[in-house]
Amino acid sequence: MTEGAWLYILRCADGSYYIGTTRTELEVRVAQHNAGTFEGYTKSRRPVTLAFSQWFDRITDAIECERKLKKWSRAKKEAFMRADFAELHELAKRGSHHPSRRPPTAGPQDED
Repeated sequence: MTEGAWLYILRCADGSYYIGTTRTELEVRVAQHNAGTFEGYTKSRRPVTLAFSQWFDRITDAIECERKLKKWSRAKKEAFMRADFAELHELAKRGSHHPSRRPPTAGPQDED
């Protein structure tokens, strides 16, 4: 397990998801999150449980997937975890509902 890495998704106590990668054993990494070893997102959202994991032979592939998933909506993440690729395809066709990706609304400066 020296070259590859795990992509993992944790379900936090507040129902949110945390996505990460690790070269260590998954049980160890989840225990570290639950112990509050890491500052950041999961520390205030414990306990966490492992919701999904996938092994990648190359850590660069795991990191690439992590970065992609972090940009996805909750619905797309859940379809991915269920391996519901038909739903994932439908959600991708609908476009993003993320506020930073919405077209700007007309403001006073845009009026005649």
